[in-house]
Amino acid sequence: MALLRRFPSVTTGRVAIAGGIAFAIGLIWWLDHSPLQYDVTPVVRGDIEVTVTAIGTLQPRRYVDVGAQVSGQIVHLHVQPGSRVAKGDLLVEIDPSVQRATVDAGRAALAGLRAQLAEQQAQQRLAQQQNARQQELALADATKREDVQTAEANLAAAFARLDNLKAQIDQTQATLKADEARLGYTRIFAPMAGTVVAVEAREGQTLNATYQTPNILRIADLSGMTVWTEVSEADISQVKPELPVYFTTLGGHGAAKPRRWEGRIRQVLPAPPAVAAAGAQAGGGQPQGMKAVNYTVLFDVDNPDGALMPQMTAQVSIVTARAKEVINVPLAAVDGLAEDKTTVRVMRDNGDIETRVLTLGVRSRHLAEVLAGLGEREALVLGEKQIEKGPRRFTW
Repeated sequence: MALLRRFPSVTTGRVAIAGGIAFAIGLIWWLDHSPLQYDVTPVVRGDIEVTVTAIGTLQPRRYVDVGAQVSGQIVHLHVQPGSRVAKGDLLVEIDPSVQRATVDAGRAALAGLRAQLAEQQAQQRLAQQQNARQQELALADATKREDVQTAEANLAAAFARLDNLKAQIDQTQATLKADEARLGYTRIFAPMAGTVVAVEAREGQTLNATYQTPNILRIADLSGMTVWTEVSEADISQVKPELPVYFTTLGGHGAAKPRRWEGRIRQVLPAPPAVAAAGAQAGGGQPQGMKAVNYTVLFDVDNPDGALMPQMTAQVSIVTARAKEVINVPLAAVDGLAEDKTTVRVMRDNGDIETRVLTLGVRSRHLAEVLAGLGEREALVLGEKQIEKGPRRFTW
């Protein structure tokens, strides 16, 4: 019996060995397959906004470049950049000496022609009288046929000279009117109310308006601005007139909450800017490499307080789609976006993980609207990670 107690049966030993092997295998599996910790978040409602971002430049909605229509020296410049002007205010005076002399010469020539006209009218009356006398004498057969013909010719010539002088007077009057207009152009008045935003000439400068109109200054109405926005060709297909748009300026980014201006797209220009088109066709019409093509989108915004200034840079967001107070999920938690078979993982109340098929609506860069497949307040699995030991856990 003692011998049997010291040496157990073969069957009992095999059972013990088998149990030890199973324990070792289980321990190895436990070490290699640690429990998972899930990162979950409740499904909530919110707003989704799909935007196209671009850079724009602010320009006055209404402006006019004021130029000189006559040559001469600027003798007085009554405004400076920043000056406020009303319509009809005197802006610039150009030396009128040459234009005034031309007008004086025209008036003198017109007076001379009118004197000649008076003389010719007298000659015409005399020719009429002489012709009438010759006609009476001819009826009485008391004059020669040659004298009658001479009287008739003199009368016709008198009428012709009279018509010629009248035509000269009309021509001189038209020339004088043009000269008087050019004399008036030596005083330049504001064609609209606004702010002088640029002055390109100085007092004492001589202007030459023979071949083209030299610009002197620009007046702009700064109460309304237009944003000239450059949109990439990759995004331009999404941009249509009347879409809502908003922007901020670079100067407002230092504030705690940058000021935002809103508007609606007025126009999408059908072709890229001429400069970009010319650059893309450099080298005899052959494109040189891949050029970035941008299209110009215009929209207007009111500027009642003058916070917006010409040439400011605007960071523009064009809203192509919006969804208000909808169930949404982060795109990072959605699988199958490329295959258009979208699924997410949801944690049930008992801790099990379920895969759901979703129907998505509006998508932004980070969020997607859920049309079907997911309910509010359900636990959406965002991610997972292995933990070294302990039961399976999840975090909110």
